[in-house]
Amino acid sequence: MASIKCLIVDDVDTALFQLLDKAAIAYDYKPDWSKETCIEALPAYEGLVIRSKFRVDKKIIDSCTKLQFIARAGAGVDNIDKEYLKEKNIALFHASEGNRVAVGEHTLGLILALINNIVRSDTEVKDAIWLREENRGYELESLTVGLIGYGNMGKETSKRLAAFGCKIIAYDKYRENYSCKNAEQVDIEKLKAEADIISLHIPLDDFSRGWVDKTFFDSVAKPFWLINTARGEIVKLKDLNEALQSGKVRGAALDVLENEKLSTLTTEQRQDFDLLVKNPNVILTPHIAGWTFESYRKISEVLGEKILFWYLNK
Repeated sequence: MASIKCLIVDDVDTALFQLLDKAAIAYDYKPDWSKETCIEALPAYEGLVIRSKFRVDKKIIDSCTKLQFIARAGAGVDNIDKEYLKEKNIALFHASEGNRVAVGEHTLGLILALINNIVRSDTEVKDAIWLREENRGYELESLTVGLIGYGNMGKETSKRLAAFGCKIIAYDKYRENYSCKNAEQVDIEKLKAEADIISLHIPLDDFSRGWVDKTFFDSVAKPFWLINTARGEIVKLKDLNEALQSGKVRGAALDVLENEKLSTLTTEQRQDFDLLVKNPNVILTPHIAGWTFESYRKISEVLGEKILFWYLNK
């Protein structure tokens, strides 16, 4: 079997190196290289391991005639032209199994923080404001949680929610027959009719981009809490702010934003962001739902196992 070599352009755990060694795949570990240097060097390699350093588009793929696989050190692959990779018969791996527990736990934490006003009341008490009645919360057991997306992240979230005794319903556009002991499979109409909390666990694609907008908010029957640990571009922040102001959305916890490079926000994006920041019913975290010490290792292990299996069976 011909030897191959891959370029690793982002930080990974050493577990990946051990599995690449096992497959006899050579590698250059260059997380300190600039985007431009990486793109210039890539045509010399058969493999690429990347997290988010640059978008792998058609132009880059066409320039890499030796390329046999791309491995994304994370869950989503929205920074990679996966359809074109399929056309070119280039393998694509990702590691959603590696951070699903982290995402499930973070989502649960955000839900509990929202419905019990934990972040808001913490800020108030630190400002010497003691408001008990105004911060009365809800018991999760009394609520219906709607999960949109029931893959790795949705399933792990439902496992953790189930311990609280709440009703869990799930909708997944791309799956069939996924009802299980933790969640009931429903269509999107039933989810919108019954959910008190809606949590997003879907990839970013042409369908989901901007899907959660004014039309979506208006179509949900009850005022609800929104959780987004998926991708920021799924939710239109301008429409979310309006829904928060009207009371249709009771509160929102966002681990992701439309533009996460806050120093590059447009005037409109800055206005939307500032409204979120000022809203006491909004919790923001910096894309850390899947970002734990354990998931850092697990992601590399999952990627390494997938690359090893592919190499030994190609």
